[in-house]
Amino acid sequence: MPLPTVAIIGRPNVGKSTLVNRLAGDQQAIVHDQPGITRDRTYRPAFWQDREFQVVDTGGLVFEDDTEFLPQIREQASLALAEAEAAILVVDGQSGPTPSDAEIAQWLRLQSVPVLLAVNKCESPEQGIVQAAQFWELGLGEPYPISAIHGSGTGELLDELIGYLPPISQDAEPEEIKVAIIGRPNVGKSSLLNAITGENRAIVSPISGTTRDAIDMVVERNERRYRLIDTAGIRRKKNVDYGAEFFSINRAFKAIRRSDVVLFVLDVLDGVTDQDLKLAGRIIEDGRAVILVVNKWDAVEKDSYTIYEHQQELMSRLYFMEWAEMIFVSAETGLRVQKILDLVDIAAESHRRRVSTAVINEVIQEAVGWHSPPTTRQGKQGKIYYGTQVSTQPPTIALFVNDPKRFNENYRRYIEGQFRKQLGFKGSPLRLFWRGKKVREVEAGANRATRV
Repeated sequence: MPLPTVAIIGRPNVGKSTLVNRLAGDQQAIVHDQPGITRDRTYRPAFWQDREFQVVDTGGLVFEDDTEFLPQIREQASLALAEAEAAILVVDGQSGPTPSDAEIAQWLRLQSVPVLLAVNKCESPEQGIVQAAQFWELGLGEPYPISAIHGSGTGELLDELIGYLPPISQDAEPEEIKVAIIGRPNVGKSSLLNAITGENRAIVSPISGTTRDAIDMVVERNERRYRLIDTAGIRRKKNVDYGAEFFSINRAFKAIRRSDVVLFVLDVLDGVTDQDLKLAGRIIEDGRAVILVVNKWDAVEKDSYTIYEHQQELMSRLYFMEWAEMIFVSAETGLRVQKILDLVDIAAESHRRRVSTAVINEVIQEAVGWHSPPTTRQGKQGKIYYGTQVSTQPPTIALFVNDPKRFNENYRRYIEGQFRKQLGFKGSPLRLFWRGKKVREVEAGANRATRV
């Protein structure tokens, strides 16, 4: 069962994201002194006492203005309320009740979810009671004075909140796979998220840079849970100004690190750019499984050979990711979008897979039998004594040899290719550590010294 949801609602710059960070116990929501930083709904896991739930940060609500993204922000807030068990309206205790607060309160009274009123920025306990008392006029019940930045008063608020959450489920939680959606600006990441989830989940706009936070969305299928993480488009460093976009890109890099599988979204019309290559290097450096999602396939004129020509052209640039599955999709029309999670399952299994030492050494023995290790000009040949898998995510194999310098890059690629041919690992990077005899002797000597 998915976690119960609590929507955080309020006008711009009252501290909603700060409260989300406080309740979630992290700093993932972007906090910046500029109204309108949060545009989509962002999900964070939280808990209080024995209850787990997720808080949903929403964009600042402004009803009297229909410029830029404000209508879409209101739509996202409505969607958050539709799936929430309760809502928390955050207001600014230092500025007092405003006409916007009253308008939002009136709107919330028409919704079907219970609403708690959190009066933020009440840093002084004595003054906080006075500040909070002003908000009785909103007609939403007791106002709770809190300081999201310091945490004071949040305990009383949460004590009241958990009374509205459903009872704890005894059912076993399904397996969860974390999937980050990564790519340059305007390649269709948010559209892809909406297509996968089947709802208008994130704001989609032709203006690059619409998504700023990393956004989590949980989807369940076949008793398996997928946590989809939409992220801001990643541009070159020289094009990034310090501020909201700077923090957004850092969130995107963190999303890569906390994911199991990355959906690396490419624009088929642009091909693989230099920035795409840098992103690919970052994904491999972090050891994430990858699906190459080539978007906007509906915009390409096609015949029976077109897909193979594009695949060959793209892989000529991403040759170092030849182990990754590639799928051509249209987030706009939904073409092949539902097949993406099937590929995610395969890549996640490869990423978590562990192979026994006996099987690894069978592969090595067969590989060496077909193609012997190279010999130096001095007639010294490389020898592979044995191999063993030392970790997963990504699968990492240590190969114990007489001298790593005797194995050139071509032979190392050959051995990796044999592992992939015999064992699979489709969609996942595979790391090989070549460890020499001297290293093993030093370790053995250290172990003997420890025993003595």
